[in-house]
Amino acid sequence: MKAKTTTEKTNLHPRNLDRFGYNFEQLIKLSPELQQFVAINKHQIDSSDSEQAKQTIDFSNPDAVKALNKALLIQHYDIQEWDIPANYLCPPIPGRADYIHYLADLLAETNNGVIPEGDRIQGLDIGVGANCIYPIIGNSAYGWSFVATDIDEKAIQNCKKIIAMNPKLMDGISLQLQTESRFLFKNIITPEDRFAFTICNPPFHASQEEATKSSIRKVNNLESRNTKTKILKPVLNFGGHNAELWCEGGEIGFITQMIYESAKYPMQCLWFTTLVSKKENSISLIRILNKVGAVKIKEINMAQGQKTSRILAWTFMSESQQKNWKF
Repeated sequence: MKAKTTTEKTNLHPRNLDRFGYNFEQLIKLSPELQQFVAINKHQIDSSDSEQAKQTIDFSNPDAVKALNKALLIQHYDIQEWDIPANYLCPPIPGRADYIHYLADLLAETNNGVIPEGDRIQGLDIGVGANCIYPIIGNSAYGWSFVATDIDEKAIQNCKKIIAMNPKLMDGISLQLQTESRFLFKNIITPEDRFAFTICNPPFHASQEEATKSSIRKVNNLESRNTKTKILKPVLNFGGHNAELWCEGGEIGFITQMIYESAKYPMQCLWFTTLVSKKENSISLIRILNKVGAVKIKEINMAQGQKTSRILAWTFMSESQQKNWKF
């Protein structure tokens, strides 16, 4: 049994490899550059915990978050080389892993309770970004293969670099530039394609200004644990390029487009899924899904730390069609 390094994070998925916190001693051995960012958390309430369990990083520091991600990718997913360009989204690994694990559970529901594994299970990542995180975790944890798309040429090129530096990913991830930014599935899904699922972390905000205000608020919340100083300039601890953070219509506009497009490919994907950050958006989106004829709609709640989000999943296939899906 894995030794506990800190209090169990019961809000994470049971298969999440970070459920028992970060073992910084091990992580620093794997990636020494992390050392400079690790410090003792003076606000640790439980004094009975070991010093190791009290270790943390400054999550408002983008360099610290990136260094932690690099170490976690080595530790859990055997990704020896990984980097992203400046100002691109550096997502928290545990949260992204949760999405993958909940997806695996969803697929198991139509596979006699067994999680389908191997490269015959193909997923479509809409907006892979420069980090390639979902395909990396899905391929490493379950052997799934991915088509990963983005409208940003620089992001696609960086993903190519990551794959080239980690040859084990070569056969499991193919990349495709979406040349028409207003579409999500058009130009990507061909008549021959059969995707077990789509996965997406949509842009949350409707404008650059909204994204900036949200960033300042997020970092102030992190900083307030250690200091009363308020910041006025955005410091994106998880980074984020414009296309990753905002789009016209914001999250609800983006996912509404996704829903209407998905209805054009009803038999080519078993489950369409996306993250939804705001509960009120989810309510509106479910109404739209009913309007376009989704046969089954599921909402899967997730929680990491103080943040709560949800996966919205839908299929146009009947119960019998779902059961007849060949994994």
